[in-house]
Amino acid sequence: MIFNNYTTIGNLINKFHINYTEGNYIPATKVKISKYFLVDLQLVINDRVFENSQEAICESIIYPILKEVWKPYRKKLTLWSHQPLSPGNELSWVPDYLITKQSPLGRVVLDNPYFVIVKVTQNGVNEVWGECLAQLIATQRINCTKEKAVFGIVSNGITWEFGRLKSNTFAKNNKIYTIRELDKLMAAINYIFHYCYLEMESQEVVY
Repeated sequence: MIFNNYTTIGNLINKFHINYTEGNYIPATKVKISKYFLVDLQLVINDRVFENSQEAICESIIYPILKEVWKPYRKKLTLWSHQPLSPGNELSWVPDYLITKQSPLGRVVLDNPYFVIVKVTQNGVNEVWGECLAQLIATQRINCTKEKAVFGIVSNGITWEFGRLKSNTFAKNNKIYTIRELDKLMAAINYIFHYCYLEMESQEVVY
């Protein structure tokens, strides 16, 4: 599977026989945000220093937000940045960000199941949803199950969109979040992390 061959969701739906739905399935799950984090991020937003490159978006906006939400879940979940995945020639790629089960062997070991794939773009988010969905399909294969949800997040730093692949259905969340409404955005991210955390906590996921 060569991910950049799939530029639209429609291409993937046809090839892999995936059902497509839309709705608002992400309830707000409040998260505690430190004042220091808010002040620092607001400075970055106001000065717009993240617009220079995709790398700047990752470092200045995406990772700080993901890390802030992830902190309470770090005993069960690991947040990876640009970690190469090489389970096989067809499924090898480098996701921008990845949420996985924390390995019992230690924090340096990449373990599955993989729960969340984050795709960052410098352009419009619609342009990379095909690539993100291709990565979600590959993630299902690595996890060796279609019955548990895998979440996708696509962002250009300002706009954030969410999707969920479960079984053969891809559900794209209708609501679009922005960093101008940071509390709502982080509550949405927190819902996903909390969902994944409960999967691990209850040991309901079997791979």
